[in-house]
Amino acid sequence: MWFGSSVIYDTWLAIRTNSRTIQNDEAPTVLSKKNKKMKDKIKGLIFGQAIGDALGLGTEFMQKTDIAKHYPDGYYSYDQILQDRHRSRWEKGDWTDDTEQFLCIFDSILTHEKVDLSDIAQRFYDWFEGTPTGIGSTTYAVLSLPQYTLYPTKAAEIVWTMRKKNAAPNGGLMRNSIVGVWNYKEINRVLENAEEICALTHYDQRCKDSCKVMSAIISLELQGQAEIMRWIEEYMATLDERLLAYLEPYKNAPIEALALSDEKTMGYTLKALAAGLWAYENADSFSQGLLKVINEGGDADSNGCIAGALLGVKFGFKSIPKYWVNNLNKKEELEERVKRLLNLL
Repeated sequence: MWFGSSVIYDTWLAIRTNSRTIQNDEAPTVLSKKNKKMKDKIKGLIFGQAIGDALGLGTEFMQKTDIAKHYPDGYYSYDQILQDRHRSRWEKGDWTDDTEQFLCIFDSILTHEKVDLSDIAQRFYDWFEGTPTGIGSTTYAVLSLPQYTLYPTKAAEIVWTMRKKNAAPNGGLMRNSIVGVWNYKEINRVLENAEEICALTHYDQRCKDSCKVMSAIISLELQGQAEIMRWIEEYMATLDERLLAYLEPYKNAPIEALALSDEKTMGYTLKALAAGLWAYENADSFSQGLLKVINEGGDADSNGCIAGALLGVKFGFKSIPKYWVNNLNKKEELEERVKRLLNLL
């Protein structure tokens, strides 16, 4: 199950507090094995994010009937990506604006070796000024406001208020995965970072809480915790009540029940979170989980980012098919960032 219990914050926090840590007298080989596994998970998350994005582009905004029409033998390869008006703006194997924003956060952390909200906001703005290919309407509206870089969270609040305080798209969640890596040993800091970075463009509490849930899973994976979804169930019960209300019906359902291609709700942060949670809890492998998600269509590149990152941190980089890695454009740029991050950590 994903969620459903109402145990208070202190109970599930104890799961982390009481977890066993490596003592000085343990064998060095234990440290080495755990270190290698952690590194493989981090690399899996970063490549999973980008691969989910690049592969998800092939079915973005499609209904399942469209997918069957354009990919009658099944969809699984960059080489197959339909070159229509929308998709031909990218080369096959390119990631989209989702991962470009992810890299704004990632590069800021690598440069400053901390979460610097002002710098991340400036990087979002500089990326925006570079006329990016693809950008969500909420992000566009927020970054367009005068003096955004001086008051980014206020700008996000203004746009949210103008939209009757009911806009909760997935733009904060699709770029969020790297936030769970930095300070991963300190989950309270991870949760704080996730909320504050999301709020630089997406002010709705559902957006912020979606980012916190995703970041918590990543943090706990890197800590090597057991029973992660039990922890998440308890945590979600303390968040905006709309999370449980929306997600509860899907906790034991097949992926088709998520209706990811529904035109009225695709792009909703909780729908994207549901896609990621479904893949994380139900998939037997990275490739199976990612293909399940993106072959449902809808906002498939964003759903692919979220599912790909969660599957990558769960199964590790070694689980990702080599074709998807080797044919990802600009993979060398990711490799270099991974090395820098692991050196910092």
